Amino acid sequence: MTTKIERRIKIKYRVRNKLSGTAERPRMSVFRSNKQIYVQIIDDLSGKTLAAASSLNLTEKLAKKEQATKVGEMIAKKAQEAGITTVVFDRNGYLYHGRVKEVADAARNGGLNF
Repeated sequence: MTTKIERRIKIKYRVRNKLSGTAERPRMSVFRSNKQIYVQIIDDLSGKTLAAASSLNLTEKLAKKEQATKVGEMIAKKAQEAGITTVVFDRNGYLYHGRVKEVADAARNGGLNF
């Protein structure tokens, strides 16, 4: 019997086989832990992280979904500063629901296309 984490990792590899980030269209990867949420914009060809944001930087105490929205706005702003407008969204094996969806919607509202 597989655990929840093993199941997510299996799904993650299945998703990652299908998508990859380039310099023109980098990959936006989301990782969520029980307390925090992290987002990176990655160029897989050069293996470099172009922009990153996380809920660790937030000073005010918010609900998890509100944290996710703030992180989505932060990553969109950092991506605009780095000259990135289009990305490939990598949900990292998580369901596109809840906090992962909040990050994606906030990044779209911030000006990222995916």
